[in-house]
Amino acid sequence: MSAVIEVQNLHKKYGDLVAVDDVSFTVEEGEIFGIVGPNGAGKTTTLECIEGLRKRDSGEIRVLGSDPHAQRAEITQRLDVRLQDSGRPDRLQVAEALSLYSSFYRDPADWLQLMGSLGLTGKAKPPLGTSSESQEQRLSVALALVGNPQVAVFDELTTGLDPQARRDTWELIETVRASGITILLATHFMEEAERLCDRIALISKGHVATVDTPSGLIERIQSDTRITFRPSVPFDDHLLTRLPDVTGMTREGDYVTVTGTTDALYAVTSELARHTVMPEHLRVEQATLEDAFLALTGNDLTAK
Repeated sequence: MSAVIEVQNLHKKYGDLVAVDDVSFTVEEGEIFGIVGPNGAGKTTTLECIEGLRKRDSGEIRVLGSDPHAQRAEITQRLDVRLQDSGRPDRLQVAEALSLYSSFYRDPADWLQLMGSLGLTGKAKPPLGTSSESQEQRLSVALALVGNPQVAVFDELTTGLDPQARRDTWELIETVRASGITILLATHFMEEAERLCDRIALISKGHVATVDTPSGLIERIQSDTRITFRPSVPFDDHLLTRLPDVTGMTREGDYVTVTGTTDALYAVTSELARHTVMPEHLRVEQATLEDAFLALTGNDLTAK
């Protein structure tokens, strides 16, 4: 794979406010790369500099080998941007929108075919303002594909959607990647980043704390697995506390909570089975991407 986006030592200020401070990362061809952090962390400013919408104060950016600000006309033919609020006129119909947007590109996709593949054919004529959230997001994805871009940028695309519409949108984003398009995704939803992204840049207060895969970020933090259950029959604590993967055990009422390594679940359930103890109402808690963000940045997701 080769890098299609390269960001090195990016700085951007608004007056005395430092929005982006020494941000560096690369996006490889064919991957979904996430910029993840709370609102106000510098995600959108970073994207706007990559898109060529804002002039950086210092640093280097290359998109498909070109400077996106100096060569913005060329970059807009090869990179598509989908924002949380597209600002499309409500009276514009789906078919009209796709036909109009396709006219902006020198080598557009077949927008009628896109409508069919994304389930928009039956929604071609109603005005956009009457569309459901799911249909609106399908149109956003169609618009992302209509110019035949090599790179698609999605900025907080699922903010404000209900859970089902958000998951439907995730599937559509995966469809875009499956078509061969590289995706840069900015989000503050950790579940979204963990589901979609191959690699993630954790950004907080204008800084990139680290870049890694979702699983790699989680593995970096030291966090016990917590296993809670109600035993079907009484058992002696030593049955589990002697296991090498178990670091602690407590009881509260009828319930037992065991802490241990990532292998503790198998060790605990196997040992209980050997002694004919059924772990009823079993619940397992492990470190999440949100835990990793907090541990690696020192900030929570509501931090500004």
